[in-house]
This record gives sequence, structure tokens and C-alpha cells, in this order.
Amino acid sequence: MVIVSSNPDCLESHGVSIAEAAQRTGLSRHTLRYYERAGLIESVERSTSGRRQYAASDLDWFAFLVRLRQTGMPITQMQQFARLRADGAATLEQRRQLLDEHRRHVEAAIAVQQGHLAALTDKIAHYEQLITGRQGDQT
Repeated sequence: MVIVSSNPDCLESHGVSIAEAAQRTGLSRHTLRYYERAGLIESVERSTSGRRQYAASDLDWFAFLVRLRQTGMPITQMQQFARLRADGAATLEQRRQLLDEHRRHVEAAIAVQQGHLAALTDKIAHYEQLITGRQGDQT
């Protein structure tokens, strides 16, 4: 679940700590550090004491990464998307294509889940009939 509720004034002037970014995005601090090492998060601003400080735009990006991951995009494809994003406007078409391909995978997964849901619904209806005494148990 992605929360991403932010106080823009605080974010613009100071940024947020890794703990606060984790709380706001639903990602763990470990995952944020991993995403940084994996190249999914570009260079992070640091305080004078060396602590990470995330901007509002970082939190928006994290929210999108969560959506990609929760819809089953592999880390390698997320890395590819992050590299394209870092390369700027010249890669807009490539990013659109990558997301379009991922959308097709998500739609296919949804179709499979809808089939499973229909089977469950049918089984529930079957048991409801058994409970009301209309039929004998078949399975």
C-alpha cells in the first residue's frame, strides 16, 4: 500500500529522512537502500551529517516503483525503466513501450485471476445450495 502523504513545505526545504520516506511509501528502509544500490533511485541528496534526504519528487517516484513491483514487474525491467527515465525526454517512446508491454502482462494476470474468482464464486454458490438442502454434495 502506498501512502505518500507529504507536507510540501517541509519536503522542499529539508526533504525527509529515510525512516519518514519508508513510512510514507510503505517501503522498508532496507528496500529503499536496495533500490538505490540497484540503480532504481538516482543519487540521493544527503544532509551535512551524511543522512539521506528525499524530496517530494523522490516520494512520487517511489510510489510509482511500488506500483510497478506490485503489478509484477521484475527488478531488471524496473532498472531498465529507471535508466531510460534518467536519460530524459529522448527515451519517452521507449518508456511508453516498456509500460505498454507491462500493462499487457498485468491485463493477462488479471484475466487469470478473474477466472479463479469465477470458480470460487461458483463453488460458494454450490455450497450455498447444499446448505439450503437443494442438492447433494458433488465435491
